[in-house]
Amino acid sequence: MKFGLYTGVLVFGLALGAGGFHVFLTPTPIAQAQALSAEQRARLQAEYDQLQKEIAEWQKVLDETRAKKNTLQGDVTALDAQIKKAQAEISQRNLTIGRLAGEINEKQKNIATLEERLQSGLDSLAKLMREKYQTEEISVTALVLSSQNLSEMFANVDAIDAINRDLQTRFDELRGVKQATEKEKQALTVQQNQQRDAKYEVEVKKKQIDTSKQEKTKLLSITKQEESSYQKVLADRQRRADTIRSALFELRDAEGIPFASALAYAQEASKPTGVRAAFILAILRQESNLGVNVGQCLLTTPGTGAGKGKNTGTPISKVMKPDRDVEPFLDITGRLGRNPYNTPVSCPQSIGYGGAMGPSQFIASTWILYEKRLAAVLGVTTPDPWVAKHAIMATALFLSDLGADKGTYSAEREAAARYYAGGNWQKNGLGYAASVLAFAEKYQEDIDFLNTL
Repeated sequence: MKFGLYTGVLVFGLALGAGGFHVFLTPTPIAQAQALSAEQRARLQAEYDQLQKEIAEWQKVLDETRAKKNTLQGDVTALDAQIKKAQAEISQRNLTIGRLAGEINEKQKNIATLEERLQSGLDSLAKLMREKYQTEEISVTALVLSSQNLSEMFANVDAIDAINRDLQTRFDELRGVKQATEKEKQALTVQQNQQRDAKYEVEVKKKQIDTSKQEKTKLLSITKQEESSYQKVLADRQRRADTIRSALFELRDAEGIPFASALAYAQEASKPTGVRAAFILAILRQESNLGVNVGQCLLTTPGTGAGKGKNTGTPISKVMKPDRDVEPFLDITGRLGRNPYNTPVSCPQSIGYGGAMGPSQFIASTWILYEKRLAAVLGVTTPDPWVAKHAIMATALFLSDLGADKGTYSAEREAAARYYAGGNWQKNGLGYAASVLAFAEKYQEDIDFLNTL
């Protein structure tokens, strides 16, 4: 007969140890910045607050010069204020970067310490488990016969009880260390994203300063007697603005529209969602580019989801997932009065299915989930995925749900990657996101320029 009384604790402990605790052996990079003292934090906060006042002052100058728009002195003053404001914002972001570097270093040290404690605890647990196993192998009869007297026998029993108590204590400690480690790692991820955002903002501000300085130099080269030269600068600006507004904004599986219209739709979509207009347009631009490579398909066989190339007529399987998207696709096109067998959708890529609809590239089953929200915000009965205004609003709603409404670099980067790759965004979506952010930067430059007129 074995000491079965303790077996339940042992099995519970083994399950917990096997499924709940893992040692992280990947080396953790150590930031060069040291953790900040309370005095250093206070000094940095004071500098940060002073810079915030300077930024507000230069913003006031910018607001006051709006009344002098399209005058030589007014434009020079505005450009100078933009430069000074951007420089103050860079200094402020650099303070944030320095503070975060210290906090990240502190978090990394905490994680390293916790992982050492976790490893030490696991080693101690393994020793206790071996002792436990040895005591479990001793039968009651052997225990009695090996003892010189009753006192020794009960002392052996007490030793077994002590091992079990130690095991439970060790399990509780390890559980706490594990939770603390995960909490520290989550906090570290947040701080690393904040640092990445601050560095990105610094680079954006530097570009803005360079552009403003070039424009200021150009204006200062014009003397007061050369009013005709300044009027030429104004005319050049207007021509550039007209070119931007009239440029064709290509849309996937739909007719292109002027950039001015696309921008108006994106700005309208930005209001209820909080997603930046330039970012919305960048997603649609990336989808349009993908459409050139992937091509258009038509559904031919609802039962299997098979179809054909729109322009080639070549039979293609997996145009649409039959048990997920065919029925809602037929429902959507039916309510819109569209022929489902002559309405283009995306062709399948190397893996998975096609079937994504219109400029925003929603599959039918996802579009159905957004229909009520779209109908409410657009004021229509049946939203149409192939109508530019509806598709742009759908893109904005989805991006907001993915976290892009936070407006930071890391939030937009993750949202773009998730828009394309879903849960596998870190593995398959970052290239897509990088392209989207590059387009967003260009569109933001155009939008900022149009706002100066």
